[in-house]
Amino acid sequence: MGKFVIRKTNTGIKFDLKATNGEVIATSEVYKTEASCRKGIASVQKNAPVAAVENQTVKDFAKEKHPKFEVYTDKAGEYRFRLKATNGQIIAVGEGYKALASCLKGIESVRKNASNSKIAAK
Repeated sequence: MGKFVIRKTNTGIKFDLKATNGEVIATSEVYKTEASCRKGIASVQKNAPVAAVENQTVKDFAKEKHPKFEVYTDKAGEYRFRLKATNGQIIAVGEGYKALASCLKGIESVRKNASNSKIAAK
């Protein structure tokens, strides 16, 4: 089972979703309060398991409804994903991956770990 780790930064509070092996598989935006950070975690727990995947790296990709994982390539040419809630807000992002298959595995790991992970404060 993974876990959400809430941590303070210089600019606020954010969370990391860690897989069972301790690897960070998704990160949040910076929140002003711990309460709003916890709401962000609840949104990931609710949306990740049911979110469709929209692969924006292919030509004429199919647009999906929210909630969804958007897969895209960054300026460095790496594959990344962002999870958007039903309101279209970005609620979590993944790291850069060299291969599309690895990025998709990252999404599956978020889906698997999000709904049943405990919350820990750092």
